[in-house]
Amino acid sequence: MTNHAFQRIDLPTTSEQDRAVQRIAEATHRVNEAVQRAVDLGLSVELIRVSRCHNGGGSYGDQVVPTIREKTNDQ
Repeated sequence: MTNHAFQRIDLPTTSEQDRAVQRIAEATHRVNEAVQRAVDLGLSVELIRVSRCHNGGGSYGDQVVPTIREKTNDQ
């Protein structure tokens, strides 16, 4: 009988920038899913940029907060 035991393998090396991009992509996907669930429940969702962070070397990032409104009878 052959041995089919699982063996540990190392994950491929990923740069810090690649990991940062992956984290943003995953978080964005989760936010988009949450927005869709809220809309399906009758809420209106808008993401508003409230600030922009800079690193002093030309890179920047937008920071957002959600504004959420319930549907009213007159809408």
